[in-house]
Amino acid sequence: MLSLSSGFRYFLYSGDTNFHCGMDSLSGLVRKELSQDPLNRASYIFFNRLRSQVKLLHFEGDGFSLYHKRLERGTFEVPTATGRGDFRISSASLQLILQGIQLESVPRHKRFSITSQG
Repeated sequence: MLSLSSGFRYFLYSGDTNFHCGMDSLSGLVRKELSQDPLNRASYIFFNRLRSQVKLLHFEGDGFSLYHKRLERGTFEVPTATGRGDFRISSASLQLILQGIQLESVPRHKRFSITSQG
């Protein structure tokens, strides 16, 4: 079972990913395309071109773990990014994506956040 925590950082890769890639290839993609260190304990999220599969790559301190989910029917909703690269998403948004819930359909109330002003 996958456990998502708000204490972790989640980065969504906005390009299409070849799903023949394993941990080594995905960590190389994080280094080359995202200019980040895959050992920094963040989780990196990759989708295939058809949006029917998702992989999460995470370094746990002593090794990588890889979560892979393939839908039997339907597609994942992937938030759009401006340009190619990556962007950060919340654990709550990631959980909604994995459950098949449309992000725009979820009403969100204002909450205090260190990163937001006002």
